[in-house]
Amino acid sequence: MTAQEVRLCGLLLREHFGEVVEKVGTHLLKCGAQNLRTIIHETGLSVDLVKKSLCVLVQHGASTFSSGRKGPGSPTEYHTSCDRILRILRYPRYIYTAKTLYGDTGELIIEELLQRGHTTMSSTVKTVADRLTQNMAEGLTMDYSEVSSTFSKLVETHFLQRCPPLPRVGNKDSSAPSETPATPGTPAAPVNTAPPTPESFPECYKVPSVTLIGRGKRQLASEDGEEQRSAKRAKMDPQTHGDEGIYWQVNFERFHLHFRDQTIISAVANKLDQTSSEIVRTMLRMSEVTTSPMATCTKPLSANEIFRSLPPSYNILRPILDQYLTLLVDDPMEFVGKAGESGGGMFVVNLHRALANLARATLESVVQERFGSRSARIFRLLLRKRHLEQKQVEDFAMIPAKEAKDMLYTLLSQNLVQLQEIPKTPDYAPSRTFYLYTVNQLPTARMLLQSCYKTVANLVERRLFETKESKRLLEKSQRIEAILASLQVSGAEPEQLTEVEEMITAPEKQQLDTLRLHINKLDSAENQVDETIFLLESYINSTNASS
Repeated sequence: MTAQEVRLCGLLLREHFGEVVEKVGTHLLKCGAQNLRTIIHETGLSVDLVKKSLCVLVQHGASTFSSGRKGPGSPTEYHTSCDRILRILRYPRYIYTAKTLYGDTGELIIEELLQRGHTTMSSTVKTVADRLTQNMAEGLTMDYSEVSSTFSKLVETHFLQRCPPLPRVGNKDSSAPSETPATPGTPAAPVNTAPPTPESFPECYKVPSVTLIGRGKRQLASEDGEEQRSAKRAKMDPQTHGDEGIYWQVNFERFHLHFRDQTIISAVANKLDQTSSEIVRTMLRMSEVTTSPMATCTKPLSANEIFRSLPPSYNILRPILDQYLTLLVDDPMEFVGKAGESGGGMFVVNLHRALANLARATLESVVQERFGSRSARIFRLLLRKRHLEQKQVEDFAMIPAKEAKDMLYTLLSQNLVQLQEIPKTPDYAPSRTFYLYTVNQLPTARMLLQSCYKTVANLVERRLFETKESKRLLEKSQRIEAILASLQVSGAEPEQLTEVEEMITAPEKQQLDTLRLHINKLDSAENQVDETIFLLESYINSTNASS
């Protein structure tokens, strides 16, 4: 974990949960696993605030707890996950993907689960049905069964999963460790230190039989202020639905697999054409269930199976499919590989090679944007040739010696290019030593990833600053919008509405428009950088898994 990651995590926690949660979260990130008393002592916060902050972090999966490192009887320790906090950055993308695949209902289900961390199916269905009903035309309502059906589809496609069972979830801090050693002494300690994963129990993707009959309720305008109290009353509702104690959470890894597949499909479409991308899409869809998340390539698929699985709307004949498969196999990007000749040919999607080539293209693009096309030519040449002397770089890149030397030293100073010394004799005399320039793609990708974290942190910090500077104006705008909404519902006169609208002066309106434009630009830049972060993270994780 680097300083840039800790800084970004702190900013994300502050933006979504407040400064107190940020202080506790960043403290755990910097200091590692600690018990409650140590956290209180070192942060200087009250017991109540620390407990509430830990509850928020645990509720959203950003923190886990386990028995102390000293064994049974020692206080429970809390550990914060940097990776899980960084997922907050990708929340808009998760919600948009759910909307694309499952419509407005899927969007609101994912949004509700992301906001609450984890909750029951019945609670989510009721809340989403009420929100959909609120936005429907007068007289129309959303049935609970429709929302339940979409929820079940999300579970079937593994976008949602059950939270792993915690046997000590109801126990107090002091008594929790005493119940841990259910299995004999020594083997139990390592098991408890690692939190259980959702896939570690068989009912991870099993939807319970929930008895939900009814339709969404429309919220009256006068009840807006009581929204929080009604949520609390819903939690204390004595009515049972059959899913008590079964909590659900968003399966981020499944979303990441979908993002990875979409990135590969988009790259194929840009490199070749739309038909090739649809063939690759079909191959990825066929191998979704059979391929493990960390596999370097999909399971082999025969050309006959691919042809039968292609949607009829594509109108691709068998000879044309064979030509496209041959074109994909022969392409230098190596998105598709050939694994055999049976069944008209066995084909696989090279997931790791595809990610490596996409990461390589990203690195080349960064070098070109920062240092120009000639530096990008040298960088691309070193990636292809592996090791070259300065004279060879000048000859192959067709760049004058002085310019090539300056560009190489600039790239070397930015750690984008490395210099390797190969001596002819043991004394490392410069006159008897080869100096070879090379590019190590994996360390360079890691360095660029840290730069991306720094960029996003700067964007988040700027957005928080802009919002804080215009806090009074934003609050005034929100109050006026709330007054206008209530007047419109009550059927007020147009003169009254105009009078309320004029409470914001023309300079204030201009300032608000400028602020919203800046915020939108910052949000858009944040999402674009996150796409680069996801690609580099996927490449690094795939390389680590394959090595």
